[in-house]
Amino acid sequence: MPPADRQILKALQQDGRISNQDLAERAGMSASACWRRVKALEEDGVIERYTALVNPEAVGLDFHAMMHVVLSRHQAGHVENFIQAVMGRPEVLDCFATTGDADYHLRIRCRDLAAYNAFLEDFMFALEGVSTVKTNLILRQLKHETRVEV
Repeated sequence: MPPADRQILKALQQDGRISNQDLAERAGMSASACWRRVKALEEDGVIERYTALVNPEAVGLDFHAMMHVVLSRHQAGHVENFIQAVMGRPEVLDCFATTGDADYHLRIRCRDLAAYNAFLEDFMFALEGVSTVKTNLILRQLKHETRVEV
């Protein structure tokens, strides 16, 4: 990856609302060349999307947990149904297929314990193929980073 592209990505990860002119100056190129490079990075899938980071507690999402899910069977239908169902739930911020004791690790955010309990009973326990669900409460988030080193 060219150094200018790295500079563009670093700057955009720090401030996604930076003007093209300021971005071009940081990357050491003209505004038009910078605009073309950003478009190419978007088209190549290097830049996936632009977003705003919201403080979950500020909007009333005080319950934070890691959920460890084990499926009873790894039949293609169960796995696909699980993945599709989880992808559609706003409480699920992250879902990772993993090795080890659990098949999936989910990071969950919701209002409170009652909302989490409803999520478990009405959704997770109702999914066909879910064998075991374990929950670890997140007491304090020490690091949360969205930037990747480029």
